[in-house]
This record gives sequence, C-alpha cells and structure tokens, in this order.
Amino acid sequence: MSVTAPSPAVSRKPPAAPARWLGHRGRFVLGRTTVYVILTALAIFSLGPIVLFFFNALKTDSQYAAGALGLPTTWEWRNFADAWTQANMGAGLENSAVVVLGTIVLTCVVAAFAAYALARLKVRGASAFMTYLLVASALPSQMFLVPLFYLWAKAGLYDTRLGLILIYCGLFSPFGTLLLRSFMLGLPRELEEAARVDGAGELRVFARIVLPNMLPGLLTVALTTGLSAYNEFLFAVTMIQSDSRMPLSTTFFTFQQGFTQNFTLISAAGFIMIAPMLILFLLLQRRFISGLANSGMGGR
Repeated sequence: MSVTAPSPAVSRKPPAAPARWLGHRGRFVLGRTTVYVILTALAIFSLGPIVLFFFNALKTDSQYAAGALGLPTTWEWRNFADAWTQANMGAGLENSAVVVLGTIVLTCVVAAFAAYALARLKVRGASAFMTYLLVASALPSQMFLVPLFYLWAKAGLYDTRLGLILIYCGLFSPFGTLLLRSFMLGLPRELEEAARVDGAGELRVFARIVLPNMLPGLLTVALTTGLSAYNEFLFAVTMIQSDSRMPLSTTFFTFQQGFTQNFTLISAAGFIMIAPMLILFLLLQRRFISGLANSGMGGR
C-alpha cells in the first residue's frame, strides 16, 4: 500500500493592511480637500462683491475711472461722510429700523400663536389652513400690489410706516408660522401636559412652557423677517412717497437715480446700507443655522 506524501500548502498572503488604510485615508483626504476648495470658492464668490464695493467707496473719481477692480491708492474715508449727508442715510436708517422692528415683533407674535394652535390644539380646518399658508407662501407678492394700493389709500394707511409694517407682516407671517410649527412638533409634550394637570390654562402653558423652548425658532423667524423687510423694495417704493418716511432701500434708490452720478459716493452709500444687516447676520449666524436645523423644515 503506497502512501502519498501530503502536498505542501499553498501560502496566500493577504493584502497588507497598511496599504488598504493608506488608500482609504488618501481618498478621505482628497474628499475633504475638495470640500474645502468648494467652500472657499463659494466664500470668495459671496464676499468678493462686498469687498470690491468697499474698495470702490474709498476711491476718488479719477481712481474709479482708471480701474474699478483695483485697490485704492489713497483712502478717501470722507466719502462715507459725504454719502451719509447727501443721501440722507440717517433718516432712511431710522425709518428702516422702525419698520424692521415693528415687522419682527408683529410677525413673531402672529406666527407664534398660529403655530401653537396648529401644532398643539385641535383646530377645525387645520389642514385647509396649512394648505392656505403653503399657497400664500408660493404666490408672488407682485400680484397683491395693485389691490393693496387702493385698499391702503382708502383706509388711510398709504404713505405710513404702519401700513408698510402690516404689509410685511402679511407677507412674512406664513413662512414664520410654518417654520415655528415644524419647530414645535419636535418639542416634547410632557411639560405641557404636566402644567395642564396642575391647572394651567392654554395661555399660561404657552407663555411659561412653550415660549421659552421656542426661542431658537423665534430668533430664526426674527432674523429672516428682519432681513427680508430691510431689503424689500417694491412695496416700499410704492407705498411710501414722503422723503421723511422712506426706508433705507428707497433712500438709496433715490440717491442713485440723482442727476449727478458719483459712483464712489454711490458705492459708499450702498456699503452703509448693507453694513447693519451684514454685521447682524455675522453675529447671529450660529443661532440662525441652529434654529433652522432644529425646525426640521426639510425633514418633516
């Protein structure tokens, strides 16, 4: 009986682990670098016009005529003072502050109460009202311009800051209501139910329990409403005719359409106009993004 010798085992070497790790790590670094490059390009695209606007505001007329894309050789800081005086930016900024603050307060009050009713109370026809808010948010605001003009003229609200505040509240409260409702759907109900068991009414539950937890969402609504009201031009130029009541957007437009076109002063006035909202957004951007993310507008 013949015995055959066992054949030697064929050794198979697995791929080296460091090679796999280096390859995976290399792909990760490449992906992260690509993201950083894209974000840097978007930042330059967004901030480039503002920086160019600022440099043009510091040039003389001859420097601007020589080249609008270069740096100023002499820094003419008095252009900002001249633009502030000639364009009457102080009165425009005061009117814009009144209109923006009034719009923010009124919109937040309306949106907060409406969102609480839609998210927590059993309101008859809530689904139809939600559909109405969605449709109202999607409709272009230009289609309401002519009816509002005649209605505001008969009601005595034409050429008043109160009339402009009411229009802005009607324009921005549907979005604020939808955002706050989505934010409230993510809040726990246990504290509200405990307060009701203790005998608290709906108004006290809203003021003591819901409202403090709703502050991040309210801040988001306030910031978006304030930016929209500050930059709105169509209703402002149509509903306000007196120079003493014009907000900053129409004040800048009137100065820009003047008989003499001084582009350095126009650049200075434009930078004065965008500076307050730019500073406010930079200071509150983290809270704004946090409130918008917690609202769940894209996921609910």
